[in-house]
Amino acid sequence: MPRVLTIEDDLVTAEEIATELRSHGFEVDLAADGGTGLALARAGDYAVITLDRMLPGLDGLALVTTLRREGITAPVLMISALSDVDERVRGLRAGGDDYLTKPFASDEMSARVEVLIRRHGQAGVVESVLRAGDLELDLMTRSVRRGDEAITLLPTEFKLLEFLVRNAGQVVTRSMLFQEVWGYHFDPGTNLIDVHIGRLRKRIDQPGRPQPIRTLRGTGYVLDAHV
Repeated sequence: MPRVLTIEDDLVTAEEIATELRSHGFEVDLAADGGTGLALARAGDYAVITLDRMLPGLDGLALVTTLRREGITAPVLMISALSDVDERVRGLRAGGDDYLTKPFASDEMSARVEVLIRRHGQAGVVESVLRAGDLELDLMTRSVRRGDEAITLLPTEFKLLEFLVRNAGQVVTRSMLFQEVWGYHFDPGTNLIDVHIGRLRKRIDQPGRPQPIRTLRGTGYVLDAHV
């Protein structure tokens, strides 16, 4: 069972995070201040650490910097009410792997934790072909097939489909797509995703066959792992 360390001084938020993650099968340890969190991170083997930016004693930036300096590589999801771009950049440059602003949706938080675990587990694995149902992506040649049909994609479309395939069967939120495909750690308030999802559907959908990409209104998208 994957273990998550949640370092959060607000007890209500800490319990919200722990309850959501436990409902997905995670074992969760809690720390209410930076010093206790650092001690647990040093002693434990955690799949992910969720880290509040503002903590009593040792703050989130100093804590994640210390973890990386000491060679602790567990992915860190930074959670903060500080939402401006400069603060997000500071958190990521200090050693955070992802940044989520408060208030947040619990299901998005757990989805981000799951993505970090998969990404960290794949870090040492060299993959050349990804598959989801009858979709096949060759990462070496940057080519795509659905069944016997070859599909030509533009670079951004390929990157978008790659992220969806890597997370097949899981809900991928719009903010996750903005971050992973375009490098935005915020929603720029454009229809960028809608346009690219529409183009991608036109290329991979086939007459008389199920559509691989489903829209979950108000949440994001799911690529069916079995279509």
